[in-house]
This record gives sequence, structure tokens and C-alpha cells, in this order.
Amino acid sequence: MKNLKTKPIDILLVEDNEGDILLTQSAFQEAKIANTIHVAKDGEKALAFLNQEGEYADVPRPDIILLDINLPKIDGTQVLEKLKNDPLLKLIPVVVLTSSKAERDIVKSYKLHANSYIVKPVNFDDFRKIIDVIENFWFTVVAYPTDDEIKDILNDKTDKE
Repeated sequence: MKNLKTKPIDILLVEDNEGDILLTQSAFQEAKIANTIHVAKDGEKALAFLNQEGEYADVPRPDIILLDINLPKIDGTQVLEKLKNDPLLKLIPVVVLTSSKAERDIVKSYKLHANSYIVKPVNFDDFRKIIDVIENFWFTVVAYPTDDEIKDILNDKTDKE
């Protein structure tokens, strides 16, 4: 099991709005746990990052993904669907962090196995509280398998088929 308290957290922020990127980065700068935020500004770049393709060949596997729904090129629900259908990526927790309050987006995200759905608050103090909740739950409470444990689980499953 991976102990996220002893190493910096790798966060993939999939967001196209520059203001929201800066807001998220500012909120995580105040976090109690060391973190590195990687930004993908559209769905294509997010998938390239997750698959370690092209300019992202040497990036680390993120510990968590903060995913906006309204993205250019490939939207967030399509990104979510692709990664949750990939045996190596589907175990990465995905927190949908979006401005959409639409019930269809919420339901679709959960149908696609999002781990949570959070509507972005408009002011920094409320946004900071949301980041505190994400940090406390996902980085302090939750246990994560290591990359080697994931590979072992997937190999065991493949061997038994």
C-alpha cells in the first residue's frame, strides 16, 4: 500500500479555464501535504498524459485526477469513460470538479465510475474549503495500491482467464 503522507502527491488537473487553474494551484499551495500539480488543458492532453505519450512520456502516474467536464477537443465525460475502461488507469481516483450543476452530468459521471462529483464554488474561501476536504479525504484517509500491486493484481487476473 502506498503511503501518500510520505511523498508528494501527483495531481492531474484537467482544466481549460486559466482562472480555475490558478485558483486550484493557489488552494493546493496552502495544502498541508506536499503535492505536484500537472495540468492538462483539454481532453486530448489529459489522455496523452495518462498514457504517457509524446511530451508526456516521462510523467508520473497521477495519484488522483481532478477532472472538469466542459473541456475542448475531448470532453471530461469522454476522458472519464476512456480511463475507466483502461485496466491500468481505472484504479486512479477521479474527482469531477466542474461548474456544471446539471443532473445529467452528475448522473453520467457516476455511471462512468467517477469517485466523486463536486460543483466548483465561485469564491476562493469556499473553493479552499473544498480543496481541504479533497486533501483530507483523498490524501490522508484513503489507502492506495502501489503501481507494483496494481500490476500484480492485473497479472493474476490475466493468468486466471
